[in-house]
This record gives sequence, C-alpha cells and structure tokens, in this order.
Amino acid sequence: MGGNKKRINTMEQLSAEIGVSRATLSKYFQDPSLVRKSTSKKIADLLDTVDYIPNFFARNMNRKQTGLFGVVLPHLNDLFYMTLLREIERRAEELDFSVLIQNSHGDPEKEVRAIKNLRSMNAEGVIVAPIGAEENTPSFKRISSDLPLVFVDAKCPGLEKDFSFVGTDNSQSMKLMVDYLRRSGTPPKYLTMPPVNSNSREREQAYRSRMNEVGLTPEVIRTSSEEPVWDFESHGYEIVRDLLDRGLSKDATILCANDRLAMGALRAANEAGLFNEVNEGALGFRVAGHDDHPLSQYMWPSMTTVSQDVHRIGRAAVDCVSRQARAATETDKLPVDRLFPAQLCIRNSA
Repeated sequence: MGGNKKRINTMEQLSAEIGVSRATLSKYFQDPSLVRKSTSKKIADLLDTVDYIPNFFARNMNRKQTGLFGVVLPHLNDLFYMTLLREIERRAEELDFSVLIQNSHGDPEKEVRAIKNLRSMNAEGVIVAPIGAEENTPSFKRISSDLPLVFVDAKCPGLEKDFSFVGTDNSQSMKLMVDYLRRSGTPPKYLTMPPVNSNSREREQAYRSRMNEVGLTPEVIRTSSEEPVWDFESHGYEIVRDLLDRGLSKDATILCANDRLAMGALRAANEAGLFNEVNEGALGFRVAGHDDHPLSQYMWPSMTTVSQDVHRIGRAAVDCVSRQARAATETDKLPVDRLFPAQLCIRNSA
C-alpha cells in the first residue's frame, strides 16, 4: 500500500523525519487544531510522502476521551446478538465512536475478563449483554467505579437499581403472546429457557401472571436440569420430541421463551408429521416464539413470534453509555431503565 514511500514504524522516527517534537505529533493526531496552522500543514504534507499508520491504542492510552467503547456479548454465533451489534455499530458511527467487541462465550469468568480487557484498552464505557451470573455482581460494582457499564437485553442479579438497562418490556411482550394464543386456539403451555440470564425468569413470570389474570392455569414445561445451556435449538427439540412420544395432545399450543427454542420445537413437530399441512385458522398443533430471530420467518412453518425493537434498543444503549461516559452533570451519570414494547408477528406456526 505504501508503494515507494519511505516506511516509518514509530512516532520517534516520524518526529525525526518531519523535524517536530513527539509531543507536537501527539497533539496533531489527537486534533490538528491543537498545533499551529503552519506546523499542521507541514505534518500533513510530509505524511503524504511516507508510509506511516498511527498506533491506535498508543495514541489513545493517555486520553480521557478515546472515542471508543466496548461491547461484550455472550455468543457471537447468535444472529439476534449480531443484529443488535449491527444497530450498536451504526449508532456509534453516527456519534463518531469506534466499537471494540468481546465474546464471553457464556462463561462468567470470561465475561469479567472481557470487561477488564476493554478497560485496559482505555474504553470510555462498555455495553454488556450479561450472562446473569450472581458471582459477577461484586466485580461489576468494582469495575463501574471508573468505567461506565450499561446492560442490554438482560439484567444482572442484584444490580437492577444501580446500573442502566436497555431492553424489551417482557411483561408487555408475553401479554401479547398469551392473549393472542388463548384467543386463537388452545391455551398456551410455556416452554421455559435454560437459566442463562434474567430473561428466563422474567418471561416465565410474565407468562404465569397473565395466565392467572385471565383465569387460566399456567403450565410450564421445564427439564430437571438447571444447567445454563445455550444450545437452545437442541434443548427445545429434545423436550418437545419427548413430550410428543409421551402423548402430548396434537392440538397443544407451545409458547417458547425464545425463537431458538421454538426452532427445535418446530423440528420435533415436523418429524411427527404435525405440520404436513398448515391451514390458516384451523386448530392443530401450534408453536410460537419470542424475539423475531432473523431466521424465524424462513422456518417451516414460518414462526409466529414477537419482534423486539432491536433498532431502538441498540441506539438507546449507545446513547446511554456515551452520555454516562461524557457526563456533563451528575444527573447524566444516574442509571436509567429503557424498556421498549414488542410487536406481534403472526405467521403460520400459530
């Protein structure tokens, strides 16, 4: 890329080549207006003649406003989180921020380590989609003393009032699903998700609450295992296949805690021949999900679900962390809760 240009590897070499001090160069790369116009032009003209790329991290090491923040996600192979990340990056670009991404792999220790890594890179703040491990609560409290943390999608136990949160209103979204399913067919049984984060508790509680409010008995389907399994598709498939083998009614309605569980449930139902024909309005076996996963509309049958407002959630998370990182007043540092309503997506599966 440098062609025949002279290769410059360090700031010291560049300083000697241009004939200005290293401190002046640092100011220039931070903001050209911080140095005299004649010096700024001299530096810019010579940069055009050499092959030099400033070290991003070294340049930001001692700056309070580095123009970057971190995002920690539990799994990078989950398309829901990738959709959320896309919206975060778009909003960050509008605000002239760069994004550093860390993957916790669903591991509490790696989650804390990821946040510490971002702090060492001088990130101004971090957006975290937390696993929800209670053992991480003390670490989050300590880290937040010098690094703003904003939780997105799920909350962290014990920190609900101390940290900002941006996500979906699970009470509203589950009410939408329960009301639609009970009106259009048999009352829904609820297939809960493994206890991987706060959504597993909140959505089950919201289901139970709404069923009780309308005079129906909640029926929660769960396994005996309390392991935080992230392989939701396999989990949903195994549970529903076992239920069908044991005589689950062919006109049952299964409301799944998320779309990935519902994908597994759909496979089990398809193997049992329950969706050979899908007649709109006809009673029969039904499956519904939650999230509007990018693949949910392409399943067979296409999945009835609720769509989280990922666009607004991603933007609000960035706005929240940037406001807290560059707080002009003490009020800007106060934690906020931003809950967004979901929308019902009626498709063929229910």
